[in-house]
Amino acid sequence: MKTINPADLTPPEFYKFMIGTIGPRPIAFASTIDAQGNVNLSPFSFFNVFGYNPPTLVFAPSLNRHGHKKHTLLNLEEVGEVVINVVSYAMVEQMSLASAEFERGVNEFEKAGFTAVASERVRPPRVLESPAAFECVVRQIIATGDKPGAGHLVICEVVMAHLHDIIFDEKGAIDPHRVDLIGRLGADWYARAHGDALFEVARPKVGIGVDRIPATIRNSAILSGNDLGKLGSFAELPTADEISEFRASGVMNELFDEAKHGCQYLPDLLHMRAKQLLAENKVREAWLTLLQTGL
Repeated sequence: MKTINPADLTPPEFYKFMIGTIGPRPIAFASTIDAQGNVNLSPFSFFNVFGYNPPTLVFAPSLNRHGHKKHTLLNLEEVGEVVINVVSYAMVEQMSLASAEFERGVNEFEKAGFTAVASERVRPPRVLESPAAFECVVRQIIATGDKPGAGHLVICEVVMAHLHDIIFDEKGAIDPHRVDLIGRLGADWYARAHGDALFEVARPKVGIGVDRIPATIRNSAILSGNDLGKLGSFAELPTADEISEFRASGVMNELFDEAKHGCQYLPDLLHMRAKQLLAENKVREAWLTLLQTGL
């Protein structure tokens, strides 16, 4: 285990540890405008949603390596409005190009080849290619320091949203497969929320908890922490009658025969079978399997 005191490193050195382990971070592709009407478009991965009533987004443009404010922040100080466009995989290379350090006043929409569309309630345009764009007014800017790398928290209230029809499923819900979002990692790495990277976790319920799982199961070398989490979410342990009925049903016969006539250790076989059941989200059956050793 590497234990690090940030004070023992330079800020850029510790920064690499943070961005390499905190992520993937969503990207705010922020379009802003200065007092003269010049448009800027820049991505920021220090970003997230921070509330929904009112709908609140926060992102943080850091001071550059020279300690100077980035163009986005300068624009927001002049015109407190921004459109936060989300970034899909189809946009990632163009988005990366827009992050280059162009001179202030250069239009990154044009440099990166994006289509600017007039917003309805704020002055900066939105990115047509983005799956979702949120028109925002800036409510507050909070500086966290005045040295290179210090952030300015830009607190924004969403006043209008634009969502492409293609990201909705047949039931009208947003389909993560169709949004195809990307996230920022450390160095040159990104992550794509697509395909096998997407998975579901059932909403949490008050169950017995991992602490009430019998020690022989809790300390299993076969079951993972995720497996224990599923078992701990179960409302109550099965009763002795339920365990006996499950055994009498015959579903365990093949497994018991394998332990009796082979060289397999019965608890290991039960734990392996339970692990398969948990992967199929059959938590009750997994519990009934694991508790067979108590008969």
